Amino acid sequence: MTEVVLRVDMMCEGCVGAVKRVLGKLEGVESFDVDLAAQKVTVKGNVTPEAVLEKVSKTGKKTELW
Repeated sequence: MTEVVLRVDMMCEGCVGAVKRVLGKLEGVESFDVDLAAQKVTVKGNVTPEAVLEKVSKTGKKTELW
């Protein structure tokens, strides 16, 4: 199992919802935590950092590996 941590520029609960929706559809994700205050997204599962980064970037939010 891999843990991927991203810094995501999120402003509101709507942003959090968008990130949660794309992660829920990403194959291999077992669990994830979205922390709005820390601008941090932690994803656990059988995933690569590149795949998670690409998927979350599609929300239009500025996204980078932590």
